[in-house]
Amino acid sequence: MTVILVGAAGDIGQAAYRELKKEHEIITVGRSSGDYQVNVGDLHAVKSLYKAVGKFDAVVSCAGDATFAPLDEMDQEAFMVGLQQKVMGQVNLVLAGLDVIADGGSFTLTSGVLDRDPIRMGTNAATANGALAGFVKSAAIEMTRGLRVNVVSPGMLDVSAPRYGAWFRGHKPVPSHDVGLAYVKCVEGALTGQVVVVG
Repeated sequence: MTVILVGAAGDIGQAAYRELKKEHEIITVGRSSGDYQVNVGDLHAVKSLYKAVGKFDAVVSCAGDATFAPLDEMDQEAFMVGLQQKVMGQVNLVLAGLDVIADGGSFTLTSGVLDRDPIRMGTNAATANGALAGFVKSAAIEMTRGLRVNVVSPGMLDVSAPRYGAWFRGHKPVPSHDVGLAYVKCVEGALTGQVVVVG
């Protein structure tokens, strides 16, 4: 299969890439790196990406920013980062791809642990994660042509622990290999409308 991997340069994206590349052609996409560059928050840019790529069978998104800050320091602009980038950015990948992805194709999005196991300063990310869970569960029942959509919800990756471990005190790091396998399950399997929890 031809798989478009968005956010390929990040820790989660690299974990997905390592496992998916064993069986599939991977087209890497990033904000400023990869085979193509795109701002997923811009629906028209996502449509242009798909037109440039041509035929594809799956989209894997490991992209999406959120604001980490104390709740009492948040304003609407800061909170919109997670909603515009992590939520709508990934929703845009689905909306723009519905008519152009191959029959039987799949969309795999990425959320995270914080809506299940919150930390201080993580409210924006937690809100985005919960929104993505709701989106895939509902969108799955309206998919046509055998299309599927899921979201992988990983804990903090082992490779990320040196940078972010101080924020995630008491959280057990998740092996990157296990996270990569979750994306393989979503791309190659039959699941749809599911939140695939890793860790």
